[in-house]
Amino acid sequence: MKKKLKRFKSEDEERDFWATHDGTDYFDISKGQLTDVDSFHGSVTPVTIRFSKSQLALLRRIAKKMDVGYQSLIKVWLDERLIQEKIQRHF
Repeated sequence: MKKKLKRFKSEDEERDFWATHDGTDYFDISKGQLTDVDSFHGSVTPVTIRFSKSQLALLRRIAKKMDVGYQSLIKVWLDERLIQEKIQRHF
């Protein structure tokens, strides 16, 4: 049984948490997918994306059901799609 992941108040709080905790205590990596190694290189750049109120509400509800932050969920979904496009279109 994996540990339950708490809800984070901010990305800074989440970043501090993961600096001192092991993800394998919280996630079953045997069912995970490999990610694109390119996504781990370099720094991150903040961007602003505008969502409709209904889109944001739905994102937050889905993320809450999955017990993750909605911004983290968006990043995971976006990364999955980018990898898919990269493979399909041979980028």
